[in-house]
Amino acid sequence: MTEKEKCACGLLYDANSDSELIRERLHCQDECFRFNNLRPSEVAAKAEIITRLLGRVGDGATIVAPFHCDYGYNIEVGTNFFANFNLVILDAAKVSFGDNVFVGPNCSFYTAVHPLDAERRNQGLECARPITVGNNVWFGGNVVVLPGVIVGDNSVVGAGSVVTKDVPAFSVVAGNPARVIRTLN
Repeated sequence: MTEKEKCACGLLYDANSDSELIRERLHCQDECFRFNNLRPSEVAAKAEIITRLLGRVGDGATIVAPFHCDYGYNIEVGTNFFANFNLVILDAAKVSFGDNVFVGPNCSFYTAVHPLDAERRNQGLECARPITVGNNVWFGGNVVVLPGVIVGDNSVVGAGSVVTKDVPAFSVVAGNPARVIRTLN
């Protein structure tokens, strides 16, 4: 089994010395560099890069530069997706966003999980857990979403939150760690 196949299965894999994964990350970094260095008015060129880089891009999706990700092909964004400045998605596992998702500035979505055991961690081993975001979700600025989290439809994640657990649909969550502070009708 290759390191990429191990990653896809949620197993420990070596991301640091596998030539295929290194090559894919470098390609992605080059594409992000191109995207981030285009003029804001070069909308068509930006859309072309994002469409080529990401696994799925819905109609009306917008990502404001700068944007960084690991692989790109594990990211899916729905219709009317909007992400403000400084979006970071570490997409060793799939990161899926539904329709009408709004992401404030400086938000990060992390799928990588590193072993607590220092010996295995120092060997460069890690695994990845997917992140799934439903429809009609709003993330305030400076939100961090951790591996394996599911964010339900019609939810709001308050600015500065660190989301460590699933967010129920129709909820407002905030804090570190984020917790439900209100249920929406």
